[in-house]
Amino acid sequence: MSDQDAIETKLAAARTRLIIDKPFLGALVLRLPLKKADPAWCKTTATDAKNFFYNADYIDALNLSQTEFILAHEALHCALSHFARREHRIKHRWDIACDYAINPILKKDGLTPPPGALIEFSYEGMTAEEIYPYIKDNDDSETLDQHMYDDNSEGKSEQSKAKPNDNPDDPQENKAENRPPEESDGQSGNDEKPDERGRDQESSADSEAKDGVPPPAPLTPQEKESLSVQWQQRMAGAAQTAMQAGKLGADMARLVDFLLQPQLPWRMLLARYMTQVARDDYSYTRPSTRRGDPAVFPSLRSAQLDIVVALDTSGSISETEMSEFISEIDAIKGQMRARVTLQACDAELAKDGPWLYEAWETFELPKKLGGGGGTRFVPVFDWAERQDRAPDLLIYFTDAEGEFPKVPPNFPVLWLVKGKHPVPWGQRVQLN
Repeated sequence: MSDQDAIETKLAAARTRLIIDKPFLGALVLRLPLKKADPAWCKTTATDAKNFFYNADYIDALNLSQTEFILAHEALHCALSHFARREHRIKHRWDIACDYAINPILKKDGLTPPPGALIEFSYEGMTAEEIYPYIKDNDDSETLDQHMYDDNSEGKSEQSKAKPNDNPDDPQENKAENRPPEESDGQSGNDEKPDERGRDQESSADSEAKDGVPPPAPLTPQEKESLSVQWQQRMAGAAQTAMQAGKLGADMARLVDFLLQPQLPWRMLLARYMTQVARDDYSYTRPSTRRGDPAVFPSLRSAQLDIVVALDTSGSISETEMSEFISEIDAIKGQMRARVTLQACDAELAKDGPWLYEAWETFELPKKLGGGGGTRFVPVFDWAERQDRAPDLLIYFTDAEGEFPKVPPNFPVLWLVKGKHPVPWGQRVQLN
């Protein structure tokens, strides 16, 4: 059996090293109290977004660098609000996706992963939501830790609803039901002697102190919402402290910036920016004198909106995502009396394009788009600059990994971005 004092010393040393060398991660780790867990349920480490649970024998088998990694691993699960983002997704696949999202970040930041850590660098820079579709239903991979914020919540809720005598095969229940009359009249099941009950409680306390704490209860929806806000605030504070110390790496800074962006639904933001450029305005042109009223009142005038929609067909955006995006544009354009010109581009413009849709026509994805090559955004903007009239708005659906024009155009550009890559100019909307 491992020496508990040595385990606690190792954990404290690992936290101290993180605070000194990587203050961003260290500040997050300090927010998780360390609790020795019962090995019966905790095989390695675990978190419920409020505590860091550990199996003492597992920590004993790690070196100091690996201990730093596992502490930071649990803290990032919390900081990234993985406990509040699962929604409808299957828990096992979601847990795997969350580990794939975290581990490459920590390894790239110089930490040493323990044996069994799930690392796939093709997932680098992707969120758990983006990784999830690539995890197969029958994937039997095991996560490095246990995510206890909603672990077995369905099973626990069913157990809590069950009554003590719901199982007719339980010998204890049969014994209670078939107790002879003289026994049931003489004493009830809860007429225990005080000294026996006290001994039971002492025995339970001794067992917990020896074996560790029991598994935590899953978080309620209200707890998830509250903790998500708390962890965002903690992450912002930790990032500020690390930046002041000059110890926040570029990759980690981009991650923090991405996570602290307002997470409004992209559909709402898309509609907002499209309506902002709608050319509905008031006119003070003098009306006809036949009306007999000499006063000039403002009247609403409208002009058709010309929008260019560009699709990145290099292979980073799936056809399903493109169709969903096109449907959203179609729903908005009808309300704005907008004419839409569609362009598809990878490294070059699609040969069959552009496709023109009038305001009254259904905007839909063409059957043949082509693509699959590299990514360049320049051809779309060169084409737009050559037109007789500049568009009122250009919307580009992409992962933002490619060659941008060096000079921004003289018309507004809205980038709908899948992934974390920045754009040099224009308005960026994150595809959540």
